[in-house]
Amino acid sequence: MPRHPATRSVEELLRECSERHVRRSGPGGQNRNKVETGIVLTHDPTGVSVEASERRTQRENKAVAIQRLRRALAVEVREHIDEAGPSELWRSRVRNRRIALNESHEDHPAMLAEALDVLAAHQWDLASAAERLQVSASQLAKLLKTEPKAFKRLNDERMARGAAPLK
Repeated sequence: MPRHPATRSVEELLRECSERHVRRSGPGGQNRNKVETGIVLTHDPTGVSVEASERRTQRENKAVAIQRLRRALAVEVREHIDEAGPSELWRSRVRNRRIALNESHEDHPAMLAEALDVLAAHQWDLASAAERLQVSASQLAKLLKTEPKAFKRLNDERMARGAAPLK
């Protein structure tokens, strides 16, 4: 079974991406408008694209773009879930039905992707997806709220099925 793109290492992910360098206006001094420090990453298999140009160097912008790409892939790409239960990563991050994860941690996009994949498999029903993931519904909602696009996706899908949006 293929792994979700958000769970791949930086090296694996970059092998699947096209990279383009761009110039953008804004703060950053004279160098900003003369040198292409902005980075646009496009994940070729899915077409998901992100940009980072707010930092002064290509290296810094590339690091930001990679994190943004992993989050965008987590929100936009759905994969079939394994019927065996939560992944090893998910189980390692759950203690007493609570998710132990900071949103800036490198595992955050992979956890977000798994949560959204399970929600999609459960027709976006928070309670049944939370049960499958062995966490409380409030913990699952809290994880999704760390990424506004993920929480919006949940609410859009719920409303499309006639359920009330969550707050």
